[in-house]
Amino acid sequence: MSLAFCGNENNSMAYNVDAGVLNNGCFLDALNVVPHVFLLFITFPILFIGWGSQSSKVHIHHSTWLHFPGHNLRWLLTFILLFILVCEIAEGIVSDGFSQSHHLHLYMPAGLAFMAGITSIIYYHNIETSNFPKLLLALLIYWVLAFIMKTIKFAKYTEHGIGPRQLRYCITGLLVLLYGLLLAVEINVILGRRYMCFANPTEVKPPEDLQDLGVRFLQPFVNLLSKATYWWMNTFITSAHRRPIDLKVIGKLPIAMRALTNYIKLRQAFEDQKRPQDTAPLGPKWIWQALRKAFGRPLILSITFRFLADLLGFAGPLCISGIVHHISKDNRTIQPPMRLLGIYFISSKEFLENAYVLAVLLFLALLLQRTFLQASYYVAIETGINLRGAIQTKIYNKIMRLCTSNMSLGELTVAQICNLVAIDTNQLMWFFFLCPNLWAMPVQIIVGVILLYYLLGISALIGATVIAVLAPVQYFVATKLSQAQKSALEYSSVRLKKTNELLRGIKLLKLYAWENIFCDSVEETRGKELTSLQAFAFYTSISIFMNAAIPIAAVLTTFVVHVHISEDADLSPAVAFASLSLFHILVTPLFLLSSVVRSTVKALVSVQKLSEFFSSEEIGDEQEPRAVLTSGSSNHNQNRYQAVPLKVVNRKRAPRDDWNNYSSAGDHEGDGPSQDMDHDICIKLTSGYFTWTDGPPTLSNVDIKIPFGKLTMIVGQVGCGKSSLLLAALGEMQRVSGSVTWNSLPSLECERDESPTERDAAGDGDVRKRGPVAYASQKPWLLNATVVENITFEMPMIKPRYKAVIEACSLQADIDILPQGDQTEIGERGIILSGGQKQRISVARALYQQTNVVFLDDPFSALDIHLSDHLMQDGILKFLREEKRTVVLVTHKLQYLPHADWIIAMKDGTIQTEGTLKDIQNTEAELFEQWKTLMHREDREFEKETVAASVTDLERNNLRRAMYSREAVRTEDDDEEESVESEDDDNLSQAMRQRATIPWRSCGTYLSSAGVLLLALLLLSQLLKHSLMVAIDYWLAHWTSHVITAKIEATNRNCTIVQGCGFSHSWYLSVFSVLCCLGIILCLATSVAVEWTGVKVAKELHHNLLNKIIVAPMRLFETTPLGSILNRFSTDTNTIDQHIPSTLECLSRSTLLCVSALGVISYVTPVFLFALLPLAVTCYFIQKYFRVASRDLQQLEDSTQLPLLSHFSETVEGLPTIRALRYEPRFRHRLLQFTDANNIASLFLTAANRWLEVRMEYIGACVVLVAAVASITNSLYNHLSTGLVGLGLTYALMVSNYMNWMVRNLADMEVQLGSVKRINGLLKTEPENYEGLLTVSQVPDGWPRQGEIKIQNLSVRYDTTLKPVLKNVNAHISPGQKVGICGRTGSGKSSFSLAFFRMVDMFEGRIVIDDIDIAKLPLQTLRSRLSIILQDPILFSGTIRFNLDPEMKATDEMLWEALDIAQLKPVVKSLPGGLDAIVTEGGENFSQGQRQLFCLARAFVRKSSILIMDEATASIDMATESILQKVVMTAFADRTVVTIAHRVHTILNADLVIVMKRGIILEYDKPQVLLDTEDSVFASFVRADK
Repeated sequence: MSLAFCGNENNSMAYNVDAGVLNNGCFLDALNVVPHVFLLFITFPILFIGWGSQSSKVHIHHSTWLHFPGHNLRWLLTFILLFILVCEIAEGIVSDGFSQSHHLHLYMPAGLAFMAGITSIIYYHNIETSNFPKLLLALLIYWVLAFIMKTIKFAKYTEHGIGPRQLRYCITGLLVLLYGLLLAVEINVILGRRYMCFANPTEVKPPEDLQDLGVRFLQPFVNLLSKATYWWMNTFITSAHRRPIDLKVIGKLPIAMRALTNYIKLRQAFEDQKRPQDTAPLGPKWIWQALRKAFGRPLILSITFRFLADLLGFAGPLCISGIVHHISKDNRTIQPPMRLLGIYFISSKEFLENAYVLAVLLFLALLLQRTFLQASYYVAIETGINLRGAIQTKIYNKIMRLCTSNMSLGELTVAQICNLVAIDTNQLMWFFFLCPNLWAMPVQIIVGVILLYYLLGISALIGATVIAVLAPVQYFVATKLSQAQKSALEYSSVRLKKTNELLRGIKLLKLYAWENIFCDSVEETRGKELTSLQAFAFYTSISIFMNAAIPIAAVLTTFVVHVHISEDADLSPAVAFASLSLFHILVTPLFLLSSVVRSTVKALVSVQKLSEFFSSEEIGDEQEPRAVLTSGSSNHNQNRYQAVPLKVVNRKRAPRDDWNNYSSAGDHEGDGPSQDMDHDICIKLTSGYFTWTDGPPTLSNVDIKIPFGKLTMIVGQVGCGKSSLLLAALGEMQRVSGSVTWNSLPSLECERDESPTERDAAGDGDVRKRGPVAYASQKPWLLNATVVENITFEMPMIKPRYKAVIEACSLQADIDILPQGDQTEIGERGIILSGGQKQRISVARALYQQTNVVFLDDPFSALDIHLSDHLMQDGILKFLREEKRTVVLVTHKLQYLPHADWIIAMKDGTIQTEGTLKDIQNTEAELFEQWKTLMHREDREFEKETVAASVTDLERNNLRRAMYSREAVRTEDDDEEESVESEDDDNLSQAMRQRATIPWRSCGTYLSSAGVLLLALLLLSQLLKHSLMVAIDYWLAHWTSHVITAKIEATNRNCTIVQGCGFSHSWYLSVFSVLCCLGIILCLATSVAVEWTGVKVAKELHHNLLNKIIVAPMRLFETTPLGSILNRFSTDTNTIDQHIPSTLECLSRSTLLCVSALGVISYVTPVFLFALLPLAVTCYFIQKYFRVASRDLQQLEDSTQLPLLSHFSETVEGLPTIRALRYEPRFRHRLLQFTDANNIASLFLTAANRWLEVRMEYIGACVVLVAAVASITNSLYNHLSTGLVGLGLTYALMVSNYMNWMVRNLADMEVQLGSVKRINGLLKTEPENYEGLLTVSQVPDGWPRQGEIKIQNLSVRYDTTLKPVLKNVNAHISPGQKVGICGRTGSGKSSFSLAFFRMVDMFEGRIVIDDIDIAKLPLQTLRSRLSIILQDPILFSGTIRFNLDPEMKATDEMLWEALDIAQLKPVVKSLPGGLDAIVTEGGENFSQGQRQLFCLARAFVRKSSILIMDEATASIDMATESILQKVVMTAFADRTVVTIAHRVHTILNADLVIVMKRGIILEYDKPQVLLDTEDSVFASFVRADK
């Protein structure tokens, strides 16, 4: 059969040009070829040359990404054009199929047009990226030509009376329109860019985010095709394989998505609502309206996309129905097409009845539907993320203005604010994600039901009712689920608190052998938590079961009713499989319904919370004070929302300026009658009444002056309002009346970066705005940052100044101990410092800041006397005096009063007196005398206290010990990531390989924890369930095929109804029903099995972990940061409890569904297997790349969220300090950086998910296309039964749904198995050796009776890898002796005490107590028979009774006696509940000294004959200590006491003194003997102590 352009039939109709050449149809088609050929010829060389020159720089640089005018419209029109051209080609081929010869002219022009269309857009894209608009001329000519040719053809068709009934007429009309529009777009470019016909072309710059090379998130800038398919992500995702993704790789956010931009948008929306009336309609409605105004438009776009996607989703069932119907038409008689103008035409009805056409249309519809769906998701999520950033910024701005009193009164706790940020903003974000569902669901349901009705009639409605009735059940289950989750959360937070205490006090628990008591208490809480988890698992399994069972039930009811209602039921495969697909579509919205409703409710609650927070009190909001005051404080209110036009974000300036520009207009504390103040007075308070609450004023009638450049001290009793006075001066308190005036000298640092707006913002009546004040609060406040950052605190680093400050605060020694020196992280995520160290860092910060005024609030409270003196002399008197700074110092240390230039004495919230020390001596003689006696006493104490090892040494000591053992372990996640640091390529590639593999081992660990039985049940039920699912559908195919054959027979045998010919539905129906019921039962079985496995594993893993941790050696706790162990118990356990089971279920379900679907398709059309191979390979690579990138991005998102949240809590805790320093702009700037970092990670993660889903969906669409074409061909030529075609197509549609689920769950599973892996790592630790050679029964009951200790050749080390800390020590302690051990820091004193408890590795020698070698004893027994008092007091939350005696062995008398000995009886008597009084976490409700006394009492309760005191009196004042010394001597007269002393005078009356140095005993004798020896070390210690 030869090809010819116009066909080669004998009649020369085709070549007949008698009526004029234009009246020949074939010639019209030939004319249309011209423009396309022209374009192809012109552009190919240009493209080739262009590509050739570009091959060197394949990466087109961002800066050239310009969009010509009408860019998006052009892409849209081109897509539509291509679609219509595909239709034209198909129409040509179909109409050609009716004649014998091939008429090329019917489809060849269209094919060329298709090529030209693609070329035009590629050509355009290249011109645009290289920014060379002159070349667009070629396209202009092409559009003109194409438009003219099509118009001629269209005009001729109309002239010959060919109308809209013919499909080709409509297509030609549409093409004319499209070419016209494209021509218009092209002309618009000329008008816009003026590249021809105009003298001066316009210069255009690319968007300025793109000029900044840091922006890597290109979604907003790329063209439509790349936007829809996330093509620009390819390089990003594939490069994740080569190097891990970190914040550097993902770069910066585009300007439109930055938190600042969105915050300004949101604030604008709030202000637009405020304008009409003055009173702000504060309340949830207000916030909703603002959100709608600021973020409504993209949401509408997202909803539109969603509508389109949902409507296109119905193309699937309809096309299946059409295809199957077409195939099953027994008589394939087709009326011949019409011939007009000498060529063939067909109507659109015939066109759409062609199975192949339907297959192609189905393919295109699927592609489009998936693209729209992903676009809708992306837009919704992006909007949600932008919204979260804006709201977080708004919350932060509010925090910056919060009243501190709210915080101290507990109306707003730090936790609540952190919840607003962490939970409520995310709830809102999720609501925005799910918002499109709210609108799309009803539409989906209505359309679905209408279509079902059209297919099945009334019975469809009954099936839909089944689904509808079960939806409320779903909702009920969902609410139950969230309740169960809530209660599990409550228990888990209690459990975490207990675990935290257990880990913090682990040393004490081990030494007292109490670890099991605490472990049981944690286990008990865990038991309750598991009960909630079981409920959670139960409801989850019900919900999973319903998801799977509802469609089966619905289909079953529908078909049963359908067969029974209509006598001659039309149950053809077309109807059956179309309705099957429709039911699958209908079920989706109903599942989502419960989660969407829940999310909506949560969002409403969150907005309610936010509106309450936004309306809470702010600082500087006081009404006009009721005393004399010029207008100065009221203008604050109007300035709060300075209406800043959006232009403020001038993109050319650094963002920090933007902040300053609209930071609130300055808080004017410095109001007040600004009479000319004396120039030497810095701050003046006149008749001030200040209050924290609405009650009586805290400070009343305050009149004080603080002189410039002098040292002012504020003294007074505890609680007389000294700290409040400082805060009142800073404007943190609410002023009832009076005034605060600040006089500012020309500032010493003009280089502070205040923006002009801040400087000019002082109020009208207020000339003297206070400058920044360096403020060190009483409770030290540190950032989670390095030591340097905490001291310099955003100031430039000046080395000599920094050195001087460190010296003044004597921090050098502490810094030397830290693992990375002053670059060590401190705070929650880093090293935990002691109170004194924190306080000194906080004072160092105040000294380092270059401000005129320094406020120090009791900086000596946590310091011992040496440090206090050093700080006073070097820091305050020398460093600050030299800089002539005004210093206000609150203190209890009266011995420093002589140094003061001005003294303010306070009493009960009023000023008792003020003046110099001389003035006070003259006027208030009584007060002066009182001070004098106190001063004298403190000086004496000082003489006594000059000690070799002071408290600080002790703290350093502790820290050093922790560090000593911490050398190895620094990082939290013991993942393979560490090895990436090494430069070695080999290592790097190995690490990369490891990142690419799935952690199968952890999966094995997880499943094996469940036990063999459950595993078998799990596997069997899953396999059976899926086999049954396939069986049900297969049976349906079998049944419906038989219905058709029965019909054909009936027509052949002339029966009127099918049943009459002996065909009965009943047998088929009963088998179908049985299969469905079995399927439903199995669904239940699998869902229960999965969740049951989950609960069992969760129980096992936590139990093992806890029991492993408490028997681990102390070394583990010293080398691993506490936070990292706690994380195993919190986040990792939570993942295992709640997330892994459902992910596992989802993964197994989607995988098996995909496998079964591919199996069915291959069974129906074996040809499919050939196509499967390339698709599978593509799939494999996509998931491989995606998993690595996804894991990195998820970790990035988590890791960027932590600093954000901690920044919020830090800010809330340090508000007074930040506001005193006027550092709000800097902190806001940091917040913006943190928010943007978190948001860019979230955006990339969501884009990566879309990237995967789009690709998977496209592969799914290809599967559908291949399956459809193969099965149609198979059916037409090999008579494949129609039922099976329907079956294959239905399953092919399913594949595309489940494929991306499979990969997403695989990626999630991988991240979640990380927690199993980490827990497994901890499970591998070697436990301490608890078993002894003797059993418990062999140890004598009262051992040790005498308390005789022999130490023989003892050597001790902390770990087998470390050097020994004690070397060959020998000693003999007789029963009842009091032994003192002293020595410099690090001489091995504490290791000596730990050796008695076998807490350290005794690798040589032995300790014999009462003739038993302690190495032979079981550990529990040994530790329970000795007592020790540690240097850091540890109390647990609970009652006092529980703290003294957790084992509940002692009687009340014994406890009271112990308290009496420890001088605590009066304290405890006065508490409500006496012995049952509550101790808060860490014993915070007692002072440090009292806590130490409780620890003593604890040792007294346990009446053992050996007591070891490890520097136990370090934090007790002198008086109490001397009492204790006596008590110990009397109460323990007959027992052996080993005291490790740091104040040497405490052991002067011991029976024996041991002096140690570097782990060996230097001197060993009675104290008197050693003192008499002139050159003894002990004597030198004592002399230093005098």
